[in-house]
Amino acid sequence: MPGAAADGAIVTPAGAAELAWQRLEPERWPLPLDAFPSEAALVGGAVRDALLDRLATAPDLDLVVEGDAVALCKQLGRRHGGSSVVLDAERSMARLVIGGWSIDLARRDGASLEADLHRRDYTINAMALPLADHQQLVDPLGGLEHLRTQQLVGVAEANLLDDPLRLLRGLRLAAQLGFALEPSTERWIELHHGAIAGVAGERVLAELEKLAAAPCGEGWLARCLELGLLAPWRTSGWSQAEAHRLALCSAANAQRLALTAAERNTFLPLARLANSLDGRALEQLRSSRKLQKQVATLRRWLEHLEGAEPAQQAEALSEAERLQLHRDLEDCLPALLLPWPAEQAQIWLARWRDHHDRLFHPRPAIDGRSLQQELQIEASPLLGELLRYLMQEQAFGRVHSHDEALQQARQWLTSADHAGGRAPRRD
Repeated sequence: MPGAAADGAIVTPAGAAELAWQRLEPERWPLPLDAFPSEAALVGGAVRDALLDRLATAPDLDLVVEGDAVALCKQLGRRHGGSSVVLDAERSMARLVIGGWSIDLARRDGASLEADLHRRDYTINAMALPLADHQQLVDPLGGLEHLRTQQLVGVAEANLLDDPLRLLRGLRLAAQLGFALEPSTERWIELHHGAIAGVAGERVLAELEKLAAAPCGEGWLARCLELGLLAPWRTSGWSQAEAHRLALCSAANAQRLALTAAERNTFLPLARLANSLDGRALEQLRSSRKLQKQVATLRRWLEHLEGAEPAQQAEALSEAERLQLHRDLEDCLPALLLPWPAEQAQIWLARWRDHHDRLFHPRPAIDGRSLQQELQIEASPLLGELLRYLMQEQAFGRVHSHDEALQQARQWLTSADHAGGRAPRRD
């Protein structure tokens, strides 16, 4: 399921290393190349992205060395500054954070650089640039050719099981790069999908968040569900309604609704996650409480409005329900609107963007302390009902000021007395 192809021209074998180094601009690195051992080599994502011409301003750098990488990292930190963090003492892996850059150092896994590359996940990540020879690209598995053909190819079935997160990472890479999964690789992922249950939730979530933010993330999340990669965190099968809603969480729909870049980058991934997993799953994956709440609330309203015309169903809600919707979704409403007809969605978006709109951004018409003082009433469930009533009156344009709120409160309390203490309500 390839999406948009990666930007930038992919280099050909002749001159690949030299051009990659030009793009990497090692003169900008926080450490000079001669600070590292002569046998050190750059591997992984930075090599891949240099060949694709899609490097970040300060790309994460992964280096393999022959000796003790942890000791080397600490030594570099003492000599050049920055902070060192041990990632895996047993496998001798450490990270140096310096000047806004992150440099991961690892002891070579195997008797040679080529042996190390044969233990990696995907061929496009199994290439290396020796620091001492800028004319050499070490590519024993055809990663450069797979970049050219936009194919994500696993190095070996066993390698994916060495760290089962690699199963999910394959779909994330395909989504980000616009590549297709090579058929054998896809079969390996489907065959071993259950192994991902043993991966730490935080690591799974990090991959899912990157996948959800990818240009065609909705299609690749759907593929994750089809392959069973999210089954450990779901309580039921993937429904047709969920599949339909997820398919509508597309960049094309975001563009159709004229979402701003900031809105698109925030709410499109959120909508995709909410149509793939529920709040309980996000809790298991150890997400922030904010994300858990957003996903749980968004799913509840998506299901409540489920049907052929969710926009019409939303417009037909009672005043109390409509106010509750806006209270619940005040910080993420655009994620609800992606499947809606453009005209209705844009009306709601315009009101949501107006932070003075008291329906789309509900606020108390008057605070409880003022009501207690002005009306000589005690804190009680009845006071809570009164506050909700006044908020609803303000949200629908029937209260505009402090004095009007007090007047409505007096009338409401009189009605409540006549009703034997039962609060009058508007539907």
